Amino acid sequence: MAGDPNAPHFPRSAPIEAYGKGGFAFGGMSHRGSLLCLPDAIWAWDVTDPTKIDRYSLDRVFAAANGIDTLLVGTGTGLWLPPPELRQALKAVRVVLDTMQTGPAVRTYNIMIGERRRVAAALIAVP
Repeated sequence: MAGDPNAPHFPRSAPIEAYGKGGFAFGGMSHRGSLLCLPDAIWAWDVTDPTKIDRYSLDRVFAAANGIDTLLVGTGTGLWLPPPELRQALKAVRVVLDTMQTGPAVRTYNIMIGERRRVAAALIAVP
């Protein structure tokens, strides 16, 4: 199950207008905490540490994998090497995983959605 479909979310993709101070701005509003941006919606994401990123925390990505080519993971202010099992699980559903700090991930995400690419982003909030 890909999380509660009735959980609060933004019902479409949108560029990230700003990030920092523990949150993000998009769609003319602000959100405190991490985000999971999918092609059809933006969801609150309870991950604050990249070591907690696993298949379960990315269940919405796996559920929507047929509409996603690339998953960008913004790892906060540090770097993170994803476990081989996670990379393999994403590869099995034909999703390329690309990890980087949250700032570059936001910029890359904005460019890719501007190009109408099939991209998702899991973004850990930064201070």
